[in-house]
Amino acid sequence: MPPFFWLRDDEAATSRYSGDFDATHKWFLPGIKDCPGCGVTSAGWGRQYPAVDLSLIPEHREFEEPRAEPFHEFVRLRELVRPLVPPNTSLPPGTSFGPLTGTASGQFGPFTWQGTSLMIIRRDALDSLKAAGIRGLLGCKTELRFRQKTPPDILELQIEPRGLLHRDCLPPGLAPPCPTCGHQYFRRPDDPILDGASLPTDRDLFRLDNFSTMIIGTDRFKDAVEQGGWTGISFRELPVR
Repeated sequence: MPPFFWLRDDEAATSRYSGDFDATHKWFLPGIKDCPGCGVTSAGWGRQYPAVDLSLIPEHREFEEPRAEPFHEFVRLRELVRPLVPPNTSLPPGTSFGPLTGTASGQFGPFTWQGTSLMIIRRDALDSLKAAGIRGLLGCKTELRFRQKTPPDILELQIEPRGLLHRDCLPPGLAPPCPTCGHQYFRRPDDPILDGASLPTDRDLFRLDNFSTMIIGTDRFKDAVEQGGWTGISFRELPVR
């Protein structure tokens, strides 16, 4: 099996650029308040679908305010969204949709990060990666408001969950996900291991379904980034089992 890499912000590279942004997605699924299955109030992070346009449904304003709702209300809202997302998409509490909206300024490098799990990309870098044959790249327009008169062309990649962390790197005795809301809490392992049987074969960039703040790339993706001279990503190879 070819190598896979955990992608994170290369802070030494991104610090050379002045680009910065303060933004959130336009719409959200609410969190769940006091789940009837596990009693937990929860909302996750790292499930982002910027290509999904909730203005297509009449109830879109009900998704504008992040909040927690009772389980039955969460289910009602989730099912309104389901026809708009890719098939077989899991939609846990806190999933976000639509373009990044907010403010931005400065000179942006090829890749700019917000935290560890939200990555935006310059148009020229995206075009180069596509020309190199990188599979599964979906660039989505942002609604970032720039101060400069000629703003850069910045997009967000829709990076969907596909693979899994292997059970061998998870805490022993970890309880299964709540059958009602799907909540399962564990800290990110210091030494992640990927579950080889779960990894996709049709794309070069994806998130992990059981730890969606982790973005994974193939060796094809890594090679295309480095050969293009596109800075802003550090790569850590992960074992596969």
